[in-house]
Amino acid sequence: MICEMTNVPAADEIDIPALKAKYREERAKRMRNDAQKQYAPPADPLTHDTIEHDPYNPVVPRDAIHEDLDVAILGGGWTGVCAAVHLRNAGVENFRNIDHAGDFGGTWYWNRYPGLQCDNDAYCYLPLLEETNHVPSKQFEDGYLIFDHFQRIAKQYDLYENALFHTLITSLIWDEDIKRWRISTNRGDEIRARFVVMGTGTLNTPKFPSIPGLHTFKGKMFHTSRWDYDYTGGSWRNPVLDKLKDKRVAILGTGATSIQAVPYLAKYAKHVYVIQRTPSSVDERRNRPTDPEWVKSLKPGWQQERRDNFQRASNEIIIPGEGDLVQDIWTEINNNLDAEREARGEAAIPMEEFPARREVMEFRVMERLRRRVDEIVKDPVTAEALKPYYNFLCKRPVSNNEYYPAFNQPNVDLIDVAETQGLEAMTENGFMHRGKEYEIDCMIFASGYEVTSNLKTRWGFDAVTGRDGVSIYDFWADGPKTLHGVMAHNFPNMFFTGYVQGGLNGTTTLMFSKQGYHASYVIAEALKRGIKAVEPTQEAQDAYIQRFREVELDLTHIFETCPPSYFTNEGETNAPWFLFRGWGLGWDNFQTMLQDWRDEGSMEGMRLDS
Repeated sequence: MICEMTNVPAADEIDIPALKAKYREERAKRMRNDAQKQYAPPADPLTHDTIEHDPYNPVVPRDAIHEDLDVAILGGGWTGVCAAVHLRNAGVENFRNIDHAGDFGGTWYWNRYPGLQCDNDAYCYLPLLEETNHVPSKQFEDGYLIFDHFQRIAKQYDLYENALFHTLITSLIWDEDIKRWRISTNRGDEIRARFVVMGTGTLNTPKFPSIPGLHTFKGKMFHTSRWDYDYTGGSWRNPVLDKLKDKRVAILGTGATSIQAVPYLAKYAKHVYVIQRTPSSVDERRNRPTDPEWVKSLKPGWQQERRDNFQRASNEIIIPGEGDLVQDIWTEINNNLDAEREARGEAAIPMEEFPARREVMEFRVMERLRRRVDEIVKDPVTAEALKPYYNFLCKRPVSNNEYYPAFNQPNVDLIDVAETQGLEAMTENGFMHRGKEYEIDCMIFASGYEVTSNLKTRWGFDAVTGRDGVSIYDFWADGPKTLHGVMAHNFPNMFFTGYVQGGLNGTTTLMFSKQGYHASYVIAEALKRGIKAVEPTQEAQDAYIQRFREVELDLTHIFETCPPSYFTNEGETNAPWFLFRGWGLGWDNFQTMLQDWRDEGSMEGMRLDS
């Protein structure tokens, strides 16, 4: 397979030094000194009610549970489900998934907004496709069908049997006398778990901007992760928002969620105000239906092959002759570099040339995306405001065919708040922008999640206390300290997942699943060997951290050039929970290192208490 160049402008059409200056200018006018403090604290009633409330399923009363358990998996999203499957495959049966949602699904349970689709290749993103004999209906799958796949997996692997839903963890305290974690919940449970897998995810805690006058507004307000179809009309699987026909609606935020929801609001609402601080880069969505003949041609191992290809095409380098199986916005830069290599007759791109050539191609791709705005949006002022002036991975790239055309409708206005660094205020009747009041009936917050904010804000547990009374919030105050990105000294039998000092993969579900696999190995071996507590030694953890820092990806340019977003913890310098810290030797190297560690069999670097 040969990669084909996309319709990017020629390099000599682009003034890269001028664009770099423009990027710096656009970044500067959006920078704020308050970083995460610009968002409402978890104690804010709007935030707190959203975290606690489930609009989709009623909370059913139950008796409190008092039990000993081998493994508590905190979370029922992809991380928690994959960890459960790995445990079951390893022969561990005495476990529970515990989640505050009403079913499995994680962010795909809570998010039911109109237009919701996976914005990654579903053949890569959805786990366990071969194991469940399932192939997605199209390349970018609808949200409700992703939720259906959760249920498919949970039923096949009997995960419902012991799952605890509508249950919020309040604290986790290590008890050295019994060598178990004492887990307390809002349902009065007292669970004594030998092991805990922290499958808490990255998109689990909604956040709201701390806007002056927020609580004076008398209209309707909700977060996109708690979409109110009773108010808008329609339903998750049939989003006909007919109750908005006489409503003036504002949606705050222009990230991946808003890009998908805005076309539906534009179609049904009387008027829509789209409040934007930083525009997204929005490409065409070529959402191809799944070809039945292609499905028939698939050989065992096809999903792993596709995931490997996507990882190289999105994050690394395409192997000459391999091609680009996914062919979307995530892979375009490397796809084009390989097409360029082929056109030049090169066997490979010289590594000393690769960074500079990739930078030029990135500018060409971003210019293509800006020109796409001009091709679609008729009003030149609106079009200019919608253009992404930043590097490719400064903000999550997205694709949608209806978003830009929505701004050609007379009932849709863009409210660009870049120079005011956010919305000025809310009033009883609407919001203020540049001294003018805009009256609305409903404010919808597409303001995202606590992705890279401090740990306690994201997790929400009152306490996570390990050996000798050490709090994880204190121990990790300056960022994670782990062995292999999965376990930490002072926190025996606890396993961490997410973007934590490990290998990065473009398919996040695979990355989190591999963390669950590693945890399941340690748990299964400990149970087989009669080991009651396993924990990294201080020396092993220190050695790993030192090695990680030696090979860590150098992405300081993201802090220096990108506008504020959750990728950079809203522009905070040296953010301890910066999203993309990863093993610079690559995904395969990291996985080989872990497999060698497992194959060696002694759990080197671990303190083992029998």
